[in-house]
Amino acid sequence: MIEEDILTPPIEDDDETGQLYEHFRFVADPGQEPQRVDKFMCEKLPHSSRNRIQKAADAGFVHVNERPVKSNYKVRPNDVVTLMLDRPRHDTSIVAEDIPLNVVYEDSELMVINKEAGMVVHPGAGNFTGTLVNAIAWHLRDLQSYDPNDPEVGLVHRIDKDTSGLLVVAKTPQAKTSLGLQFFNKTTHRSYNALVWGNLTEDEGRIEGNIARDPKDRLRMTVMSPDSGIGKEAVTHWRVLERFGYVTLVECRLETGRTHQIRAHMKHIGHPLFGDERYGGMEILRGERSATYKAFINNCFKACSRQALHARTLGFVHPKTKQQMDFTSEWPDDLTQLIEKWRGYMKGTTRDTFSTAQQ
Repeated sequence: MIEEDILTPPIEDDDETGQLYEHFRFVADPGQEPQRVDKFMCEKLPHSSRNRIQKAADAGFVHVNERPVKSNYKVRPNDVVTLMLDRPRHDTSIVAEDIPLNVVYEDSELMVINKEAGMVVHPGAGNFTGTLVNAIAWHLRDLQSYDPNDPEVGLVHRIDKDTSGLLVVAKTPQAKTSLGLQFFNKTTHRSYNALVWGNLTEDEGRIEGNIARDPKDRLRMTVMSPDSGIGKEAVTHWRVLERFGYVTLVECRLETGRTHQIRAHMKHIGHPLFGDERYGGMEILRGERSATYKAFINNCFKACSRQALHARTLGFVHPKTKQQMDFTSEWPDDLTQLIEKWRGYMKGTTRDTFSTAQQ
């Protein structure tokens, strides 16, 4: 059976090579009548829905004769149809590992974790151990009712490997269902703090654009028009928290939780996240040409060697008590150092220097 989270592109792009691995191969009969590839594969994989196969095709995972095809491709005699996924076939059983966790809240139904940057959330290609899920399995190893390999419990949502901040974990199926519905119905409250390149012209705004896999680089996401029919609907609200002339500290509030949503949306409006190498944020995009300024930016990159993004707040209704639960996470040291460097830079710079800062 093909699992839904296998066919859906993972939030953490753990496979840095972009390599695809063959999981299933079918050769059409010499007398094969023209047939849509999604229907063809659905017949070959009776435990998988046609919708899931269509999602796999949209993600570039369905190939015919070694080339990706769309769901409406017509299979012909002797065509070689393969399902290519972004991780090798592997025993995906979760093994408990003694890895420290920063648990900010815990009760019989759930726990809230403050994840550090650099920790992969879920096992995938290149990272089958040492993940947050392995750490959770160890933390709950004495809870007989919690099976880390049971999809009805565990992580309710994810954040990127190099993003820090808050996540909620369900200990029971009832909690997973309740919390999952809250995320689906957009009744949860989530905000992120991000440092982005450029001086945004407004104090707040809204970004709407479908998130889809970038056809030119499968390790990135890109933004498509909402009426294009390509990708998944995504909406991000942002507001300015602090301005530093050439970069801006913003709060981003999510209506949806798509893969790399904030990173792709901010790139789309011309303000990629500071330090986000995958989306162009590791270059000096705004500012002066002086050697002093270049040295300052390089020091900033060293202080926070990742995208400057932190899952700051998380709010939801407790699945059992029905009480509103709200959590706030302090900035980690690397993000704090980065912001303090920019504050120090501003104190040593006159207001006139930034009056002509690039937008």
